[in-house]
Amino acid sequence: MPDRSALLDDFLGQPVVIDLTSPYVCIGTLADADAAFFDLRDADLHDLRDGRSTREIYVFDSARLGVRRNRDRVLIRRDEVVALTRLADVSEA
Repeated sequence: MPDRSALLDDFLGQPVVIDLTSPYVCIGTLADADAAFFDLRDADLHDLRDGRSTREIYVFDSARLGVRRNRDRVLIRRDEVVALTRLADVSEA
């Protein structure tokens, strides 16, 4: 797909963490991406204001304990994304 960077090829089909500019983080399996959206399946879209946990602790706990799935599918606008990381690459700081 011409709208997707070849850098994303290794991420497709993998559980990923998407850090957003807002106080949200999304963790799920990257199904596809185009110029406008990342398409995640079996995802956890989490508002960090709903708990006391920091972004780093929430993501680390998800990597350690598993994804707390609350969405079958989520489209994330690429212009809202700060970072995209494979969940397997999350490490304890």
